[in-house]
Amino acid sequence: MPQTADRFRAAVEKRDLAALEDLFTEDVRLYSPVKFRPFEGRPMVMGLFGVLLRVFEDLRYVGHFEGAAETSADGTRAPATVLPFRATVDGKDIHGIDMLHFDEAGRIREFTVMVRPGSAVHTLGQAVLAGLQADGLA
Repeated sequence: MPQTADRFRAAVEKRDLAALEDLFTEDVRLYSPVKFRPFEGRPMVMGLFGVLLRVFEDLRYVGHFEGAAETSADGTRAPATVLPFRATVDGKDIHGIDMLHFDEAGRIREFTVMVRPGSAVHTLGQAVLAGLQADGLA
């Protein structure tokens, strides 16, 4: 679903939450590198993105890969896009990927974020938790 991935990338780069909301299914699940259980449902995922767009400095996507992969939810293969990115959080350089799984209508139903190095995961986790607490989401 390259069109959805392109719209997602543009919305994130413009920090446009309204444009992002239309891309997610109601029951979207976001798997974070800093939390064992996924964030579930569009309202929670949108709240998280509100925090992420404040926390990530210098966020830029540096690639785009199309394919298919098993989803975490039910293990079925679904169209997927991987978007490698670079960013800074509290002075730490972060390398990561966003993996988007799509439903039949082309909306994002599952979203996985992977980040390296470990020290960046820790810094990101602290910044996100502080943002979620500030927004009343944690």
